[in-house]
Amino acid sequence: MAWSTRQLAELAGTSLRTVRHYHEVGLLAEPERRANGYKRYGVAHLVRLLRIKRLTDLGFSLAQIAEMGDSDEHPEEALRRLDAELAGTIERLRRVRVELALILRQAAPTDLPPELALVTADTELSDADRGFVVVMSRLLSPSAMAAYKRMLETYNREPAATEFDNLPPDADEQTRHDLARRLAPHIREIQAANPGMHDLKADTPDAERFAAHTVAAAIKDLYNPAQIDVLVRVGKQLASPPEPDPG
Repeated sequence: MAWSTRQLAELAGTSLRTVRHYHEVGLLAEPERRANGYKRYGVAHLVRLLRIKRLTDLGFSLAQIAEMGDSDEHPEEALRRLDAELAGTIERLRRVRVELALILRQAAPTDLPPELALVTADTELSDADRGFVVVMSRLLSPSAMAAYKRMLETYNREPAATEFDNLPPDADEQTRHDLARRLAPHIREIQAANPGMHDLKADTPDAERFAAHTVAAAIKDLYNPAQIDVLVRVGKQLASPPEPDPG
């Protein structure tokens, strides 16, 4: 019995294009041709084509199938490797589904890693602050991420923070000075309660410079000139010993 390319494809439940592609990549041997030049496929071609189709349906790539060769032996080792890969994929997808359920239930943002996304869902962050958290999530060390998470879990919004969010870019000198003075103690308390919160995962001088440049660029893009001036003033106050309590 001999079949044409079209008949072979129909028997195998595939397409002419697929059969031709298998010829091109060397997975399926070219058949003999009849006197009229048409290809003449036999049972061996059908068996081979069905084997390729079965293996691709199981999840093997064409490159992996090629490595198995033309042997019809049971590819136990390859099947076990594929099974292990699929087990890993299933576990990853299971974790993704759990995370998706939490995101949907708590309306958590999708631009943050899961350890921060869930805690920020119930935290009153401005768009600028949220953007800054996104940037920092790419720069912080694992221990700093844990500290950042703890900070967000216990974050209580101070009136001065709301005032900072609403600060107009043309705020006058006195307004910026007073706001920085009121913000500094609050930020100092947060830093004291969450040591190591700003430790970067940069482990070389070049990486440290890049991280510092990234933080500076994020601040410049996210906050207006008056807010940046307040942040600079706060930074200077934090670098100095805290003022004694007048009481």
